[in-house]
Amino acid sequence: MLCVSRVIEADEELVEAIVRLLPQLSASAPAPSVGDLSEIVGSPATVFFVLRNGEGGTIVGALTLAIFRIPTGVRAWIEDVIVDQAVRGQGGGELLTRAALDAARAAGARTVELTSRPTRQAANRLYQRLGFVTRQTNLYRYDLL
Repeated sequence: MLCVSRVIEADEELVEAIVRLLPQLSASAPAPSVGDLSEIVGSPATVFFVLRNGEGGTIVGALTLAIFRIPTGVRAWIEDVIVDQAVRGQGGGELLTRAALDAARAAGARTVELTSRPTRQAANRLYQRLGFVTRQTNLYRYDLL
């Protein structure tokens, strides 16, 4: 049975899991260190969730929720959702997303946003089923590197 928990401390198990899972999300993202993950977990602006294969089992997924205040209110973004290919289709993405929505709601967020590539068809179907709607906006990126 898959279960979600909020990470309160980064450790070697978390690093090993993210290093193993990250290539399933991005081929170019560098592997994070314990320090990197500690910064994420310790930040008041982020909530880091993991998906485990059973209570206390192997980490098989992760999601980062960024929460921030702007003049128009508290906003939240879901980022870096990863579910291990071995357990996809078993509801892990939904469990992670619902945990993020609950945390955003508890923090007073007005909205929760995310982006998902069109090629991630199952993920897009999930987000739509959960009530996310496509926004008519332009998404821009400026590369600093």
